[in-house]
Amino acid sequence: MGLDVIIPVYNEGENIRGVLDSLGESVKTPLNILICYDNDDDNTLEELKSYPRDKFRILTIKNRGTGVHGAILTGFKESCEEAVLVMPADDTYNASIIDDMYRKFTEGNDIVAASRFMPGGCMEGAPLLKNILVRCAAFTLYYIARLPVHDPSNGFRLFSRRVIDTVDIESTQGFVYSIELLVKCHRFGWKIAEVSAKWFERTKGKSRFRIAEWLPSYLKWYFYAFRTNFLRK
Repeated sequence: MGLDVIIPVYNEGENIRGVLDSLGESVKTPLNILICYDNDDDNTLEELKSYPRDKFRILTIKNRGTGVHGAILTGFKESCEEAVLVMPADDTYNASIIDDMYRKFTEGNDIVAASRFMPGGCMEGAPLLKNILVRCAAFTLYYIARLPVHDPSNGFRLFSRRVIDTVDIESTQGFVYSIELLVKCHRFGWKIAEVSAKWFERTKGKSRFRIAEWLPSYLKWYFYAFRTNFLRK
């Protein structure tokens, strides 16, 4: 058994080597790295040409759809391991938690969430509006809707093959699929775990997070979690 790590990229040539180095240095779980890209001229691909393949297999997979949502769903379709993890292309500081996430998967959890809002985690440097919205959603979903993770909107997440193969994804934008799968699995009563994680606003490259554009889609699944807790349907 091993782990497929999906990394959606868009001109992440400045970041990708550091991310892969951190995985090679910190993760003992056998890995396949799936680099999912949009365009053939993406500068990430050029940087990968000279990157050594001695610690894990690296696959470059062209997006069959559009944007980060299409890239991640393409990665899901191309993945084959029993556990699949999605991580950002600029995250050089959380590789040390991946073995723990995989261990929790082997203990029977279908989703393992990386949480910025539990002891040991942090979220630093976020724009004010994003910071407020993310923290308010996290607080109300955990303490009122009783969703069993402190950080429901974080895209850094591990999914079991059962989740990938059996839960329909209705979302069509950004990272909304991640909270959708979370709240659906919670309604099914499947096991969910979390580990603490760090998050820092990126210093290189351009973020693809579009809070205003994606907010209506996030709200759909936000209220879905409340209906699960209060209406049981």
